[in-house]
Amino acid sequence: MEKKILQVHEEDAGQRADVWLTDQLEPMTRSAVQRLLAEGQVLREGRVLAKNSRLSGGERLEITLPDPEPVDVLPQNIPLDIVYEDDDVIVVNKPKGLVVHPAPGHPDGTLVNALMYHCGDSLSGIGGELRPGIVHRIDRDTSGLLIAAKNDVAHQKLAAQLQDHTLARTYHCIVTGRLREDSGTVNAPIGRHPVERKKMAVVANGRPAVTHWKVLERFPGFTYVECRLETGRTHQIRVHMAYLGHPIWGDTVYGGKKPVPGLQGQCLHAVGLRFLHPRTGEPVELCCALPEEFQAKLRSLRAKNG
Repeated sequence: MEKKILQVHEEDAGQRADVWLTDQLEPMTRSAVQRLLAEGQVLREGRVLAKNSRLSGGERLEITLPDPEPVDVLPQNIPLDIVYEDDDVIVVNKPKGLVVHPAPGHPDGTLVNALMYHCGDSLSGIGGELRPGIVHRIDRDTSGLLIAAKNDVAHQKLAAQLQDHTLARTYHCIVTGRLREDSGTVNAPIGRHPVERKKMAVVANGRPAVTHWKVLERFPGFTYVECRLETGRTHQIRVHMAYLGHPIWGDTVYGGKKPVPGLQGQCLHAVGLRFLHPRTGEPVELCCALPEEFQAKLRSLRAKNG
């Protein structure tokens, strides 16, 4: 068992404890945090914090974290496009269509299964039984760079970088419509959609979410955009661009209902990743090319643009 002490700031007063703790204990899921609360593993000034509690601000929380669960996911020989690898981390260029970790409806054939085949026992256990090594996620139909940790120390340090934004993720996307400004920032909280529970949305009581964007090229009816994540909420870029009125091309959840011919899912690619190496502290900066279907759409738009 591991003990962790967290100080709640005055400005956090009124927040739900499970929401705040999920932010602080990333990559733990909200359901895992709620389980800790239900089991009495979170103390506020020495007393058990109830599952439905709100923070008063200024208090100190003591959390007892369970030991990592034994991994029980089958290794599978699924090809990986490895961009960087050493004894502590592995960075892959995830293709569209590949689910990151096992989940209902996707018990195997995931990136985790592929990593377990490639790395053997060399994956951190912090992510739990179904997410060994996984520090952050990418949607099934989004492609690009994803980092996984090979040991618990690396995982903890990379998760801390997600919190303090020293782990930087850059995406390229094509959105529908022409953005007027050359750059901007969307600072809008994201939470579960109030009606369609499989979707996320900008909601008043959501978790803080910040996306910085800038225009790379403009076309009739479309804009090629670079997005930099300051936070990492589920579907963040997709939700924020739709919130601006410019959903990502091919996104049938937050944009048009019909798939775009020649596109699998949304035209969104994690093109860049920057982090401090968890062992050496040296900066590591990586990038990968756009997938062919993304490049084909850009060529088509440029040809029409004359």
